[in-house]
Amino acid sequence: MNDTRSLRQERFAPVTYALLTAALLATMALCVCVGSVPISLSDTVTAVWRALWGLPIPQNIAKNIILNVRLPRVLCVALSGASLSLCGAAMQGLLRNPLADGSTIGVSSGAALGAVIAMAAGFTLPGSSYGGVMISAMAFAFGALVLILSLAYALDRSLATNSIILIGVIFTMFISSIISLVVTFASEHTRSLNFWTLGSFSGVNYHQVKLLALALVACGGVVLRYSRELNAFAVGEDNARHVGVNVKRVKLVTLITISVLIGVCVSISGTVSFVGLVMPHIARMLVGPNHRRLLPASMFAGAIFLLLADLTARTLFSPIELSIGVVTSLVGAVAFVIIFSRTRKAR
Repeated sequence: MNDTRSLRQERFAPVTYALLTAALLATMALCVCVGSVPISLSDTVTAVWRALWGLPIPQNIAKNIILNVRLPRVLCVALSGASLSLCGAAMQGLLRNPLADGSTIGVSSGAALGAVIAMAAGFTLPGSSYGGVMISAMAFAFGALVLILSLAYALDRSLATNSIILIGVIFTMFISSIISLVVTFASEHTRSLNFWTLGSFSGVNYHQVKLLALALVACGGVVLRYSRELNAFAVGEDNARHVGVNVKRVKLVTLITISVLIGVCVSISGTVSFVGLVMPHIARMLVGPNHRRLLPASMFAGAIFLLLADLTARTLFSPIELSIGVVTSLVGAVAFVIIFSRTRKAR
């Protein structure tokens, strides 16, 4: 009986998740209200509530700004932050490396290259001006994963963590140079591509919100399903095998799922760094290392952090909008140094 109760407590922490949910909703409301045109909280709540139920919205409320500009952007930012942070937490657990995230194994770079090539070449799908960029980003992310795993397997048939990370870092450096080359020769798109590669949610719409939500539900569900296996990886791959974990299968499925989710995020927002690297550490401080708690908490932390970063990017020097990657890199770098120093002192 006591074991069952402790298991439930390990899986669920109602007070913690209630506080995280309240913090996320408050941050989302703040991001909708604050901007070049300030909007009151009551107007925001009224517009969203009436829109949900199909009721007419009073003329004195800035309906277009709330529903067509800020709300889809806020939803996209929150979903992207949750997705990137979830991928980072899963990657750190899978590779047992606190410096791991989606970009560590080159998936983010591969997705960015695919998106940049599609944007520079004007690649589109019939009936969708945006679908070509997303398909290209996902294809290149998956191709990057296959290439990296193939090289790692050729060097080490056990797919050891160090081999994957080493090849991923080299691959990321190589892809970065190719992206720079593409941007240089895409003269008419240079400004937009440079801004996009640093991260931007400008001009997003509800179609992209739906795509992000679908990707997070589908891919996030798979990652959450492997929370027990990720706990086993924490004590080493050999020990995970001894407790019945199919190490290769879990690695492949998790890495493929992460590559798809990162590909979707990168195709919409560009490369946003440090979210998947830092936020899992913040979540770990709040709920501990158990992945059954850590993965959901990382999603909340990532969403809140990226929402605040996006709010800073578009209001700090208004009407000039910064790239969100600039804000996340500045804040994330400082935060990671602090986290790393505290971790070293604790040892």
